[in-house]
Amino acid sequence: MKKNIFILGTIAIALTAVSCSKDSDDNKVIVDPVETMPEGTADVTINETDANYADYQTNWCNYAAAVSSRLKDDAAKLYKAWNEGLDGEAYQTTFKEVKGAYTSPNNCIEQIIDGCIDISNEVGESKIGDPRDKWENKKYTEAVYAVESWYSFHSIQDYANNIRSIQNAFNCTYKGTQGSHSIAAYLRNNGQAEFANQVNAGITAAINSIEGMAAPFRSHIGNPSVLTAMEACNNLKNTLRTLKAKVENFEDQAELKAIVADYVDVVVLPTYKDLADANAALHSAVQALAASPSNATFEAAAAAWMAARQPWEMSEAFLFGPVDELGLDPNMDSWPLDQDAIKNVLRSGDFSGLDWSGDYDEENEGIADAQSIRGFHTLEFLLFKNGQPRRIGN
Repeated sequence: MKKNIFILGTIAIALTAVSCSKDSDDNKVIVDPVETMPEGTADVTINETDANYADYQTNWCNYAAAVSSRLKDDAAKLYKAWNEGLDGEAYQTTFKEVKGAYTSPNNCIEQIIDGCIDISNEVGESKIGDPRDKWENKKYTEAVYAVESWYSFHSIQDYANNIRSIQNAFNCTYKGTQGSHSIAAYLRNNGQAEFANQVNAGITAAINSIEGMAAPFRSHIGNPSVLTAMEACNNLKNTLRTLKAKVENFEDQAELKAIVADYVDVVVLPTYKDLADANAALHSAVQALAASPSNATFEAAAAAWMAARQPWEMSEAFLFGPVDELGLDPNMDSWPLDQDAIKNVLRSGDFSGLDWSGDYDEENEGIADAQSIRGFHTLEFLLFKNGQPRRIGN
């Protein structure tokens, strides 16, 4: 998840309508009743009302198709960058052969672990912790808006899959496939089996505690189970930091290169291939929705969104290389959204603002503006309401 900090600083946006239609006092997400909720104990109830989808039917569906088209292209570009290269060497070659910024196989292993540390920290402190902090400061409405994937009620699944991406990276596994070489196996083969088990126990504890959170997360931010999940993620992060500190003493260079190769072949490339395929299928489903809007095509598109979301969330332990350098992470996963800008797109039917050109620069506000009105979460808003596929008329 790429945070749009400039949007987070604009609280007025977070308090506007989540829909694309008439500006009125009725078109707001309401947290009720915020004045009487005990800090950190009560569950928030959302009363989500907006104008009818039918008011903007053509632009609504065309916007969804435009967003899904860009998701498809970005996912395909990401896979190609790793697998065969865009205008140069494939990133898998750079990583496996220890080129570019990588100075040793140990450095590549450290990169793998850094990715795991980053996402364990993000899940615990940002994705879960930021809404909880706002809640404890009695900023109940802001807390709800800070929850990623709250339109679809998919937050808990997303966060658990983020931790599974760590599990896959550490053990060199993906969808039942087990690599011959892994960081976990290196530890076991070098007298540190107990520590390898500790890492895996921390991963399992984080997954279980996240999946044990009261659901949906947006309606239960104050639940004690949230603190349990945050603690488990923090414990995992600290264990992974201990793991990284051990890497400088890893001596078998040939084995480390084999770990890097299996990590790419068993984990990274298959995950990105699934991402590309799932987003192609998602675009087809949204095209069918645009061609023939109905409750059934909304449901099919929403199901395809869920399927495409899984490999993305299971890739977040390796948000380095092309996904970072090309701006593909914020292209696909910026959060929160610029809801005012989304409403303007729906009113105008002008989708040109979704695109940007030139070299990626995360400080470029024009690029950030484009990224905040496209990607998974914009499409999520267009396809879901109150955790369910949208219906014709709403």
